[in-house]
Amino acid sequence: MEKEHDQIINKVAASALVTFDLEQYFQPGERILFDIKDQLFQGLIIREKDFREFTRNHNWAQYQDKFVAICCSADAIVPTWAYMLLAISLQPFARRVMFGTLDDLEITLFQERLAGVNWSQFKGAKVVIKGCSKVNVPVAVYVEATNKLMPHASSLMFGEPCSTVPLFKKRKL
Repeated sequence: MEKEHDQIINKVAASALVTFDLEQYFQPGERILFDIKDQLFQGLIIREKDFREFTRNHNWAQYQDKFVAICCSADAIVPTWAYMLLAISLQPFARRVMFGTLDDLEITLFQERLAGVNWSQFKGAKVVIKGCSKVNVPVAVYVEATNKLMPHASSLMFGEPCSTVPLFKKRKL
């Protein structure tokens, strides 16, 4: 007589959980920090004539298709027009130019992609915001996704479908 074998059932795959993977919103490409401190006269100020000459003669093509954050790490007063002039010089080459740190740039790139999500597709869903990723997802992006999902999802969890941390559950009326 043949013995019946119990089937192994993948309860995670059979569950109603929806995984929201922030890694899918990562924009691949090189990130560059352009620090204006190297253009300061005596490490203190921008001299307009010298700075304009730098922007005319610098090899901007090296930033082709790169994401560029511009900042000044020195304790100096940099006029706003200097950052604007850098943006004008970089814009024809770089994929994206913004003011801030590399962390600010990463957050902005994720936010731009998240802006295109139809959040209403998660109406009434039990959503797991995936925790493990092959790319660095800033904490600010997890917070942004949480803010966008909360009005729609019936519950939010963090982690992996097999091991989640409950975060939020809508009250039943």
